[in-house]
Amino acid sequence: MTTLSQDALRDALRAITDPATGRDIVSAGLVEGIEIRDGLVQVSLLTDRAKAASMEPVRLEAEQLLGRQPGVTNATAVLTAHKPGARPAPPPQPHAHAHAGPVAAKAPMLLPEVKTIVAVASGKGGVGKSTVAVNMAVSLARQGLKVGLLDADIYGPSLPRMLGLNRKPEVRGDKMIPLSAWGLACMSIGFLVDEETPMVWRGPMVMGALEQMMGQVEWGALDILVVDMPPGTGDAQLTMAQRVALTGAVIVSTPQDIALIDARRGVKMFEKTRVPVLGLVENMSFFCCPNCGHTTNIFGHGGAKAEAERIGAEFLGEIPLLLDIRIASDAGTPIAASAPGSDAAKAYAALAKRVWEKVGGSVAARGAGPRITIE
Repeated sequence: MTTLSQDALRDALRAITDPATGRDIVSAGLVEGIEIRDGLVQVSLLTDRAKAASMEPVRLEAEQLLGRQPGVTNATAVLTAHKPGARPAPPPQPHAHAHAGPVAAKAPMLLPEVKTIVAVASGKGGVGKSTVAVNMAVSLARQGLKVGLLDADIYGPSLPRMLGLNRKPEVRGDKMIPLSAWGLACMSIGFLVDEETPMVWRGPMVMGALEQMMGQVEWGALDILVVDMPPGTGDAQLTMAQRVALTGAVIVSTPQDIALIDARRGVKMFEKTRVPVLGLVENMSFFCCPNCGHTTNIFGHGGAKAEAERIGAEFLGEIPLLLDIRIASDAGTPIAASAPGSDAAKAYAALAKRVWEKVGGSVAARGAGPRITIE
């Protein structure tokens, strides 16, 4: 197995010329940093905003060159710019995060062939967000749509287990081919690393890996891409807001107050990045005993519906807490596909139908939204 090193990759980058000075980009001081993790490589190229357009060919050449190096699974190059240190930054202004700066404006939006992109998110972990994302995606595919499913949870990818997939994707040319399962085109960082490998990555590596799974995967033309977001409001969420035209977000919560507090943070995060919140889903809404049929509100009931009314968002439905859902997920056979006639599958199908009703008519407007730059 080839051992990657920063020095070797830096030497390889000396083959690329800086158009401004005629020197190689390493000698010219443009290579700000190189990150390596399990075959994934990211290089940061230093520039200023005025030269961003002329540096785009250099960025692309660096990405392609690194991708050809032995031991590199995927490579990405990003342009970075620093503000002058002698002048203090001005105080933040309302919506300043949505200002489209020159560097962001020159970076092409990813996933141009995907008609609609829906993020499934939550403010905290443990609310069953991935289970909702998988079964909603399967339900959309069963309704006749061409559907992709992207696992954006770099630190805790769960799609390989939930979809029953444990193989690496094929690589054709410079792009990976999504794996297929249950009518979906699927991609996850979990397909590239062992299940028990800890992803001890810093923010830039997370963002780079996510960009690779969007820009270096042959997704093709899709009606909808469902993105299983990591919990919280961190790097992955900002990367999605910056690099793709999100059609909207579905927020998953359980009924209890502590989960709803975190769900509010998720809603506000998408509002700040000007991504429409399609609505809230109450997962684990109630428990129905498989023996006697008695219903118990283990986590309370109706909290997400009340929260949706409070913030003026649509309540998209409730998903029961059922043993069969957990068993099917652990077995890699999503219940929406393995038991389509079950009450759980019907709940997911109703959710998928409503989400598609809300986003299907907005296809023509996709791509018209603002570009996001986080300073």
